[in-house]
Amino acid sequence: MSSRGRTVLIVDDEPEIRGLIGEHLQSNGYDVLEAENGLEALLHVELSRPNIVILDLMMPRLGGLDALKRVTPLYPEIAVVVITGTSDPELKQQALALGAAAVLTKPIDLADLLKAVDHATRGGPAADASEPRDGNARGGPASAEAASAGRVLIVDDDAEIRALLEEVLDQHGYATRSASTAESAFWALLHEVPDVVLLDISMPGLSGVEIIPAIRNVSRDVRIFMVSGSTDVELSKRALAYGAFDYVT
Repeated sequence: MSSRGRTVLIVDDEPEIRGLIGEHLQSNGYDVLEAENGLEALLHVELSRPNIVILDLMMPRLGGLDALKRVTPLYPEIAVVVITGTSDPELKQQALALGAAAVLTKPIDLADLLKAVDHATRGGPAADASEPRDGNARGGPASAEAASAGRVLIVDDDAEIRALLEEVLDQHGYATRSASTAESAFWALLHEVPDVVLLDISMPGLSGVEIIPAIRNVSRDVRIFMVSGSTDVELSKRALAYGAFDYVT
């Protein structure tokens, strides 16, 4: 039987880290649940309502910041402790602004993590997020209209890549638009919010990663798929942390 107020959900795509943290917390009287990605975490939150979520920012399928945006406004009674392998101060500030009770950097000191979890347990609800609730509104006048298969914005500085993706998607019934820079993509989003953005990671000027927060400010619902010719794993993980849904090479 679970101890009241002492159920922790550990969300990390690395099973070794989940096991290490889980074992330490269990030995200190906590009941532990596990999830390996953001989508699975949201399901656990909805069904099990843990008291605390330990959330990795670098995960596939649903980035940690995007998961945080969904948890803190809807479940203010759940405290979220963020763990991350990045030293990016801006990313940490975003996590705190979104309602994280604490942000710890990997490799995790288990004593510090236990202290943060204990403090969150005694302190009650996590800090209230200033972000609005994640509703169904897409924003913009185009929300009422959609193509039969969906609307896709293709963002890539390579004209041949854009043309190829447009051709393939058009054949499958998608309504496509394209942009050659991050800046032009942002203006296209303000004009009409698509269902999906195919976003090149490496572009001249603003990179695909740098524009993700701006896209998220326009719409919480749009799915961002990073399309990359790069094998830079850390850059791809950073894109997921900022809210990309997935990436393909």
